[in-house]
Amino acid sequence: MTAARSGPAFSIRDIPFSMYGSWFDISPVVAEKTYAEDLHLVSHQNGMHAVLCFVPLDTATGDRAENVVEATPSRLSWTGAGGRIDLAYEAPDTVRLRGEGLDLRIAAAANTLTPFSGSYFYRDPVDGAYMFTSYETGRRYRITVLSGTVADSSGTEALGSGDRGVTVAASASASANANADAHGVWEIAVEEFDSARRPFTPSATFDEVVATAQRQFAEFVDLVAPWRSSGTPAAELAAYVLWSATVRPAGLVTRPAVLMSKHWMDKVWSWDHCFNALALAPGSPDLAWDQFSLPFDHQDDSGALPDSVTHSEILYNFVKPPIHGWALGRLRRRLPEPLHLDQAEVAETYDRLSRWTDFWLTTRRAPGAALPHYQHGNDSGWDNATTFDPQRVIVTADLAAFLILQLRELAFLATELGRSDDAWQWTRTAEATQAAMLDQLWTGDRFVARAVHSGDTWSTSSLLDLMPIALGEHLPEGVSAVLADRIEAHLTEHGLATELPTSPHYLPDGYWRGPIWAPATVLVEDGLRRAGHQRLADEISARFRTLCETNGFAENFDALTGAGLRDRAYTWTASSYLLLAEAHELRRTANVAPTGG
Repeated sequence: MTAARSGPAFSIRDIPFSMYGSWFDISPVVAEKTYAEDLHLVSHQNGMHAVLCFVPLDTATGDRAENVVEATPSRLSWTGAGGRIDLAYEAPDTVRLRGEGLDLRIAAAANTLTPFSGSYFYRDPVDGAYMFTSYETGRRYRITVLSGTVADSSGTEALGSGDRGVTVAASASASANANADAHGVWEIAVEEFDSARRPFTPSATFDEVVATAQRQFAEFVDLVAPWRSSGTPAAELAAYVLWSATVRPAGLVTRPAVLMSKHWMDKVWSWDHCFNALALAPGSPDLAWDQFSLPFDHQDDSGALPDSVTHSEILYNFVKPPIHGWALGRLRRRLPEPLHLDQAEVAETYDRLSRWTDFWLTTRRAPGAALPHYQHGNDSGWDNATTFDPQRVIVTADLAAFLILQLRELAFLATELGRSDDAWQWTRTAEATQAAMLDQLWTGDRFVARAVHSGDTWSTSSLLDLMPIALGEHLPEGVSAVLADRIEAHLTEHGLATELPTSPHYLPDGYWRGPIWAPATVLVEDGLRRAGHQRLADEISARFRTLCETNGFAENFDALTGAGLRDRAYTWTASSYLLLAEAHELRRTANVAPTGG
């Protein structure tokens, strides 16, 4: 066990500081692509809302102190003007702060009008703590001074616009005392809760709080990435991205959930969750199963999964591709043997997956059609891929391929449950769907898309057109060989470009029109490997792993420079790195010849 290690350092601009289970983080990111000068407490309940602003102050002048922020999984630190402030999570809803040589101003995040927006600020007569009541999050944020003094407060009980906050400093008489602030040290606790709570009483020293957080993260990373080595240098940071983005059940989130990010992409989308589940499965199987199951908890009457789920909102206006059969098969193989699903769980999962599949076979197949269709690029997960440029309501080979894999997984589950008639029907539908895909969409050297209404067909330079490689061993050898050659043309120094860089439609930061994405990488790598194209699969894995080790876990990456783009703390990117790194390590160690007698 490595309980004493502090864990990897990281940039607070790229990765928010948070804790497993918490619904808030500490970050300069206060809105989509919006960075503040100072760090904020940012809540993800009822949406993303910056609630409190933390401003270090020079003790001599009272002015904002220029500072440097450093972060590890267990401690966040400001240093500047000869002083230091440290912050650590004592619990998912509580942070402790300790300062020496710097004062701290904690203020409402914005000067907004109350009582209709912003925060109402008052001093609680029961315990003397200072309280911010946030209209946006619907929660309270209590500041309790444990040592030191309140040097200033403003805006208490005020309505309308104006500054609201409190300044904490060491006691003026510190040099004469023997208390915790005897050397100019102050300490506070900041809590988030719903309505009321007993006065805060510390149960541990600040150093003990840090040590506990260190131990909790060390235990998590040892479970999730026990295989890590010097050859997988980003494994611990990837584990932190997952650990820190996990929230406890609340609101519409029915299980512990790994959000895509605790920046602005603070939701669970109904395909992103599959990659997080797969990465967590061997070491944290219960959490992994919760990730896979969460969208199915909100399956509607038609069998559709929601597009996304978050604390206070579920969206059904789009769906996501049916990769869940592919994911479930891999997930069950990755779960530790004693924790494989029992028959009741298999039956429930079979029912849910059947309904999701029926959604595509009924509501998404036009009368007389053999193949399902997307209604918009958002349904594919590749929102603006060039495949959707000519028309939006289209039949595509990637959708057919994912559905075929899901049908085959259902046949496997039905056999396991003793439902032989169901198994036969699922198998027959899978074979018919694959035959239709090859007959209607394969031209001999490429897959085309077809408009549902006009019947027009076209091909593009999008990697989406090559995603049927996910069928792996189920593809005819000639088809997989052609796809492999075309996939290799998308491979840049850093990974798989989602649009050929030579395409006139290629955009360096064009979302699915060029940048490298983790889910496409994992699906392609897996399909190539199962189809026997090991060399290319190895190369794709190596380049993506190097990309993450160099440039972190961004939502996507510039295919030509490798620069991280958009949200810079994306969990499915971290999970994809863990999946590829683990598989690489297992292959490497399996190939090491045994030594000794």
